[in-house]
Amino acid sequence: MTLVYSTDVGRVCPGCGQPIAQCACKAKARPAGDGIVRVSRETAGRKGKGVTVIRGLPLDDAALTVLAKQLKAACGSGGTVKDGVVEIQGDHADRLMAWLQARPEGWKVKRAGG
Repeated sequence: MTLVYSTDVGRVCPGCGQPIAQCACKAKARPAGDGIVRVSRETAGRKGKGVTVIRGLPLDDAALTVLAKQLKAACGSGGTVKDGVVEIQGDHADRLMAWLQARPEGWKVKRAGG
């Protein structure tokens, strides 16, 4: 049986046993990509609803969440960050590509898929 809550620290990670705020499990390093940010549209596993998916951003989880919030505001739609991938609801690939290319970081942005 694993501990999931303690009255001293609150929620506890079942993997490492540390408080959720200091969890060592969630600091998993993503594999380094090829330096290209890929923007694509997907509908698989979403009941036919299309989302724009952005992969390959060289950011940590906190910076990725902040960037996703800016992207959602630029498109006027919802979205999320899952496993280092930003998903924006709807087909906004062209708008997001232009927005990402205009950033001062100088990312190389390509459209992936059809």
